[in-house]
Amino acid sequence: MTLIATAEHTTRAFDADLQSLNRMISKMGGHAERQLALAVNALKKRDLESASNVVVSDLALDVQQQEIGQRVVETIATRQPMAVDLREIISVLQISNELERIGDLAKNIGKRVVALKTDNIPRQPLRGITHLGGLATKLLKDVLDSYVERDSTKAVKVWNSDGEIDLLYGSLHQELLTCITEDPGTVVAGVHLLFCAKNIERVGDHATNIAELVYYIVEGQTLTRERPKVDSVDLAAFRTGIPSIASHD
Repeated sequence: MTLIATAEHTTRAFDADLQSLNRMISKMGGHAERQLALAVNALKKRDLESASNVVVSDLALDVQQQEIGQRVVETIATRQPMAVDLREIISVLQISNELERIGDLAKNIGKRVVALKTDNIPRQPLRGITHLGGLATKLLKDVLDSYVERDSTKAVKVWNSDGEIDLLYGSLHQELLTCITEDPGTVVAGVHLLFCAKNIERVGDHATNIAELVYYIVEGQTLTRERPKVDSVDLAAFRTGIPSIASHD
């Protein structure tokens, strides 16, 4: 076999490995998205059976992460990718880690739903948290779409949108603390809801981490070193374009 033929064979083999990894990420991402949606719906309806299923199903995500990690190691060892190819392979590994953490957060919500009593639940904050969960689920779906489509513009939009989740979480956090303070009977349920809200807010962080990785894969450079913080004054500006590196103290 000539040198050119060998190179072509190696390229085709690497492309096949990369396509396989992309399929694995898409499958894992779809699983993580379903887990999150089921957890949020279980919280909304206080559905203990669905919540328990979310907890049990998290194991599948752990297995998928391990399989992707093994495939990445094998690909690097056998294909020895360089430059752009290596960048994509390493990013795939990092994305799988982010998805596994999202699965853990969905599992944590499921556990809280199981522990949550149906009485003395602050109703208004609960509605706000399920709305927050809907926003986080959409953010995850959009960032997975940006990965499949290799759409850096869509990835930037996801990166920007996390500020809205942060603001809503901050408002809900304060609202729940007020409920707990004013009505001691809501303390137990309120604490569970606080943890659920925090888990959902963290999903937004992991989704934006994936957005940064997608941008890096497509553009070959990072978005920024640190995501700017957002307050109610600059939310409208934050929703459009790439925010400046400067952040509020």
